[in-house]
Amino acid sequence: MAFNLTLKSFEDGATIPARHSCDGDDLSPMIRWDEAPKETASFALIMEDPDAPGGTFTHWIVYNIPPKENMLEEVQPMAKKLDNGAIQGKNDFGKYGYRGPCPPKGETHRYVFRIFALKKKLAPESANDREDFYAAIKGQILDEAEYTGTYKRKGKPTTAEGME
Repeated sequence: MAFNLTLKSFEDGATIPARHSCDGDDLSPMIRWDEAPKETASFALIMEDPDAPGGTFTHWIVYNIPPKENMLEEVQPMAKKLDNGAIQGKNDFGKYGYRGPCPPKGETHRYVFRIFALKKKLAPESANDREDFYAAIKGQILDEAEYTGTYKRKGKPTTAEGME
């Protein structure tokens, strides 16, 4: 089997439940990965919206997930450090932790979750935003997996609503 990523609350390519969005409780989903390379030293995860009006928008960054871990439980705290030793970078809302889909009303956006099995643990302040994240993992990737969901807010589009 190949390195893979699954989310408990929706199928790959399907609609993300509202509870994981700005229309619901904005809770991070449960994420599980399997079949990582044996030499993995840490994992790093990013969730992005490639359809955002201003370009790719980052919703979640988690890195230095210990190699013995194979999941992130639902409802991770909005904190820089997690109990398992992992570190969360800042999303494009300017906050640590997960922020769910919140596209402009009437638009369907894709949300891509990517998990990377890395050759080493990253320096503690090395992946605090999207640009730093990709720079820090460059040359360190053993394998990667991705999972995609979609989300569309109900209602008529307005110019003032939707962060991304």
